[in-house]
This record gives sequence, C-alpha cells and structure tokens, in this order.
Amino acid sequence: MKGSVAYQSIQKRGLHIGLLPAMAAAVNGATPITLDHDLDVLPEVGRHLTVSRLAELVDDLAARLWAAGVRPDQHIVLHKKANADVWVLACAASRIGAVPVMLSPSLDALTVGALLRRVDRPNLLTDGHKLDVLAELPLADLTRRVIIVSGERPQTISLSTLAGAPRVKPVVRPIDEAAVITHTSGTTGLPKLVVHTPRTQGIRLKPQWRLLSLMRKRENVAIHIPFVHSRNVAAMALALLKEMPVLLMNESDPDTVAELFLENRPGLVEALPNSLMAWEGLSDDPRKPFASVKYFSSTFDAIHPGTMSRLLKSSERRGALFFQIYGQSEVGPAVGRAYFRNSAHKANGRCVGWQMPVGSAKVRVVSRDGKRPTEHNPGRIEVSWPGLAKTYFAEQERYDSNRDGDWWGTGDVGYFTRFGCLHMLDREVDMIPGVRSSLEVEDLVLGKLHELSELVVVQGPDSEAVPVLCTHGDQPLDPDRWRAAVADFPQLADPVQIPEAELPRTGTLKVQRLALAERLKDQLRDRA
Repeated sequence: MKGSVAYQSIQKRGLHIGLLPAMAAAVNGATPITLDHDLDVLPEVGRHLTVSRLAELVDDLAARLWAAGVRPDQHIVLHKKANADVWVLACAASRIGAVPVMLSPSLDALTVGALLRRVDRPNLLTDGHKLDVLAELPLADLTRRVIIVSGERPQTISLSTLAGAPRVKPVVRPIDEAAVITHTSGTTGLPKLVVHTPRTQGIRLKPQWRLLSLMRKRENVAIHIPFVHSRNVAAMALALLKEMPVLLMNESDPDTVAELFLENRPGLVEALPNSLMAWEGLSDDPRKPFASVKYFSSTFDAIHPGTMSRLLKSSERRGALFFQIYGQSEVGPAVGRAYFRNSAHKANGRCVGWQMPVGSAKVRVVSRDGKRPTEHNPGRIEVSWPGLAKTYFAEQERYDSNRDGDWWGTGDVGYFTRFGCLHMLDREVDMIPGVRSSLEVEDLVLGKLHELSELVVVQGPDSEAVPVLCTHGDQPLDPDRWRAAVADFPQLADPVQIPEAELPRTGTLKVQRLALAERLKDQLRDRA
C-alpha cells in the first residue's frame, strides 16, 4: 500500500488511531521509530522500533486491555507520567473500540477527580506513580476498574500479568462518533474534554499532508509534543504514512536535545513554542545541533520572531523554513504561514498566517461592537470547517454557546490586514485596558532583551498592565536596560521578576495568565 492510498482511505473512512499502526506497516513496515526513553508498559522493547514492531505492540496491548475487561464503547482515561506509551496505549484502546480519554500528567489530583466524575466511572489506565498522587481520591467509586501499566497494586489489574492474552479482532467505531477525547490546556479553569471523531481527525490531516508533500525526500522527523495532545495524533499519523523516520521525544533539557539532534540529524522538527524558546540557545552551540534541520514547525501559540530567526540561522540547509500554524484543540489547524531565514527577525509576531487551500478551515473576524474590526478595534476570531471537534464531553450547552451555526468562536481577538493576513492580538479574557496587545508588547520587548527567558503582561488588581519577567539563570535584570526596552510602552507598570520555575503553566507549557495574575494580586497591592 502507498501512503497516498492510505491517506485517501482515511479521508473517506476517517482516522482510526487503533488501525493506524497496521495501516502504516502496510505502507512501509521498515520505517524506523526512535525513542529517547523506555516505554513504561514494555521497557524490554527498547528505544529502536520499526512501524511493523509498533503494530505488533498495539495488537498485543489491545489484547491485554480486552483481557482486563475493557470493551467497545467504554471510556478509558489515560493518566500516567509522560511517556510515548500513552499514545501507544491510546491506539491499543481504540483498536478494541474503546474511547481513550487523554489527561495530561501535569493535572493535579483534584482536577483529575473532577474529570473522572464528568466521564462517569470510566476505566482508568495509570501507573504506580500517579496512583500515589491520586491516593486521596475514591477511585473505587469514580472508576469502573483501575488498570496499571506494570507492577502490582491492590485493587488494580496489571497489564504486565496479561502477556500472551488472545488477540482480538479490531473494532471500528462509527465515523461520526467519539474516537479520542483530549482536554483543553486549562488556561481558564477546569479543562474541557474535547471530543474528536474519526472524521474530524482525518480532515485535520489535510493542510499538513499538503505541506509534507513539498518535502522532496524522506527525512528524520523529531516530534516533541505532549503525548496526550490531539496534535500528537495528527503528527504521528502524517509522519508514519509519509514513511518518515520518527524521533519521538520526551526529554526537553537543551543539552539532551542537542545530543539527540546530533545523533539523529532531523530534517524536520515539530515542537511546542516554549520548547523552541528553551532550545534557541543551542543556536550558539559549536556542534551545530540544528544544522540538519530544513523545516521547523510549531502550533499551539504564535512564536516570537527572535526565536524563529535564531533557529533558522542555526540551520545549514539551503531554503530553511519555519512553518507556524495557528489553531486550537477545538478547531485544529486554522491558518498558517512560512518564515524565511533572512526575514524572520523582521516579522510581525502577531501575524499568525493566511487561510490555507480549499478544503481547509475558513476563518472570519466578527465585530464586538458593531464597527468594522481593525488593528485598533479587534474583533472575535471564528473558524468553520468539518474538522471542528464534535462537542465538549458532558457539556453540550457550553459547546453550543461557543458556536454560531457552522462557526466556532476561538476566544481570541484580532483582525485581517488588507493583504489577508490574520493578526491575533490577545485572548479576549486577557485583554487589558489601554494595551492594544499584550502579546505584541511581549514580542517586541523579548526581541530587545535577550537576557529574558519569558515575559508575560497580565492585568493587575487596578486594571494596570503588569509585566512579569523571568531571566536566564534567574539573574537580576538591569533596570536601565529594562527602561530603555519599554520606552515605547508608557502604559506598563513596574516589572515583577520571578523565577521561571514559579510560572504556572499548562500541559503544553502555556503560561496560565489568569492564575499568574491572581497569584500576584496580594504582592501587587502591597507594592501599591
């Protein structure tokens, strides 16, 4: 089977992640998959697999889940420490017709408990470490059964004891029913459970399939995305169907990343914006770990122009590009654009891209006050296409409140330029009086002060714009350099410097702005 044939099949029948490994093995079973860590569920497998071996593992684990009592249509919550086996186990659950519910390992016990209640006694697939974290929860009441990936614990079923379980025929879920459930990043309270169907997952592959088709040869693809995120589903499907060797990464430490890139020489890197920010210092590494990279790709948040510029200049490939895609869990990829080595540093960081070819998402900006949306009067950004998530699990009214017919409200505000580029200025809930765009301020100041590792402008207790900053190594910031860098922003209050480790973040490393503002409230009042 050719990858293009498999892709066309997915467009007709939907993306079923339980069938994906076997489908990819039929395309090219020898395609290598390299891990930078051992699988918790099967550590003996090692770190070097092929797609055929992956398909065997998924079939084996599906049989073990069936032997543990998991059945079609049941929900199975995956909540364990970060590891690629989260994705492998999700494929195994899907293969027997169950619906995997992917919860970030960064969630606290109270949040996990609330989501377990929402799903209404699902199966829970976890590990010993997370069982300790969840020790105060009444798991016997909240779940149908508790399954652990290895070892032994009272009142649990261990997959390690079910080796050799009889194989089970695949169960294919209906194309418009729930296939995978992921959660939002939780920047504004309790995460919402986003329901993806085989149809919506398959449709979301379209823009990136076209993008990858531009690559003239197969190259190693390094993927550093949370294993529980819907974007990981798409990234793995695209890479495997395109027969591209995959480096599936869990490590984020820059020194470790440098070693991995030097050993595996990826031609394409897809990672979180904050991960790329943390790695941009490697552009000065004399070993040149980014030399082999021709394509950088990032979704989730807009990325700072300075970061893109440093990464592109550290590549030794002719025509190196940085692809930025704007979207969210509910809508998938909405708009995108490419940045080039010689111009990325001059880019407007608020320009998140242009609408993509026919068959991709449609985007519009709707007025908030009856006047035409402009740079100084931004409107609400809305998206429409068949790739929209089906619903929020057990929160249909909340989902419906965000829809206007076929259009989904992203919660972001912005405008279209006369050239058709979408500028995203802020989350609507994060807008600060007197500040056109907090994100724009952050882009421009970060571009001037390379000693900053992070800058977040939040609303203070008196509606003032408070810059919260972190420096590399938590070194003190020179106040004169700060004043010079923010001379064009007199509306900013005095900065607050905190250690970067104290920034509240989501599972995709986004700063939780509202939580940060709340945390600093008393400190800011005392300062006033």
